[in-house]
Amino acid sequence: MRAACFGVALLGLAACGGDGRLRDLSNTSGGPEEFGIVPNRPLETPASFAELPAPAPEQGNRTDLSPNADAVAALGGDPARLGPGAVPATDRALVAAASRFGVAEDIRARLAAEDAAFRRGKARFANIRLVPVDRYNQAYERQSLDAFAAHRRYRAAGIRTPSAPPEAR
Repeated sequence: MRAACFGVALLGLAACGGDGRLRDLSNTSGGPEEFGIVPNRPLETPASFAELPAPAPEQGNRTDLSPNADAVAALGGDPARLGPGAVPATDRALVAAASRFGVAEDIRARLAAEDAAFRRGKARFANIRLVPVDRYNQAYERQSLDAFAAHRRYRAAGIRTPSAPPEAR
């Protein structure tokens, strides 16, 4: 009986060991979200303060990031052609095809709520564990894709695919 209690206690202590928990689904740190912090551009002194436009509430700061314009410029486009909500004529067919079934304005919030509910349903007994486990794989196991099986299916159907590394056996 003592040996069994000692074994359970030893397993409990071993489960407390930290491995970084990179794929832990819960945020227990209480700190800020690392990917939610966006650094600004460095401050610049203009050549002439008289050339600066008058401040307006809807106008952004010169040091604020503009990810859409930065992406367009990085891909060789003209960021000046980006208008608020305007879609260039060359992209209208693509946007129409992508939104042919409708566009949900609150898609991010809705997906976050659905994902939280899904993980809550999968984690009914998540607090009961004797050894550390990967909760991410457990929660999303049925939604994972076997890349090698998909590759074999496409090849068998005659679809040209890029080469793939050999399967680990």
